[in-house]
Amino acid sequence: MSEPASSAPFSDDGFSPAAVGKALYLAAIVLFVMTPLIATVLGGFKSLGELRTNPFGLPSVWEWSNYADILLSRRYWQLLGNSFVIATLTVVLTLICASMAAFVFAHLHFFGRDMLLNYLTMGLLFPAATAILPMFIKVRDLGLLDSHMGVVLPQVAFALAMSILLLRRFFKDLPTELLEAALVDGCSYPKFFRYVTLPLSRPILATVGTITFVHSWNAYLIPLVMLNSDRLYPWPLGIMVYQGEYSTEWHLILAFITLTILPTIILFLFAQKHIVAGLTAGAVKG
Repeated sequence: MSEPASSAPFSDDGFSPAAVGKALYLAAIVLFVMTPLIATVLGGFKSLGELRTNPFGLPSVWEWSNYADILLSRRYWQLLGNSFVIATLTVVLTLICASMAAFVFAHLHFFGRDMLLNYLTMGLLFPAATAILPMFIKVRDLGLLDSHMGVVLPQVAFALAMSILLLRRFFKDLPTELLEAALVDGCSYPKFFRYVTLPLSRPILATVGTITFVHSWNAYLIPLVMLNSDRLYPWPLGIMVYQGEYSTEWHLILAFITLTILPTIILFLFAQKHIVAGLTAGAVKG
């Protein structure tokens, strides 16, 4: 009696054309993503002359002072502190506003709900640059120019559309029996939102918070328009310190960029499980 054919996706030697193809594809993606990151890190260890002649190779002489001078400068920590304050306020306000709005859209029925939701999602079609002039006028009228809140509020406004969509989908996928049982027991909607929905929504809250933090951390246009004082600049504007009238210290810029993207990389590594869980929640129902 002949043995049944194996249904394993791998051949006898442990490889198959499909597996090799996937491995090569993933390796190409990793190479494509990591090459500029590695070049940025190594470029911070080079002199300006060597960076121009050898942009991708290892430094012949490791210039540790490039990183040391930036880390020891007061300006770097001031820029980092401003970015942290702006990004943190943006995340907190976005999560508060988006979670409450998403809960309403997910569980309450009222006239014009779908129309209002579609109106909010239209915000995904327009980048911040298209509204920079009216946004500047509104912030000026509120007296918030040259302040952190003048940057935070526009960033929150542009982050709400995607945040509400993600949170609403997650809230709708929570078991409806929980809400029905809570209402029967006399629990109000605000209490159900506070004591049931939010504790169960930690993955999606972490996802939305991380995405919002990274976008705010790397924002350039809105801070450039809203801020005039150097002491309030976040790190993307701080790069201008190394740009002179006739030359640019690219080796110091690369070192500065490396040091300033480290917080977002660390944040992503810590929140990776929550991000994956939040984005995949509700993808499969059964």
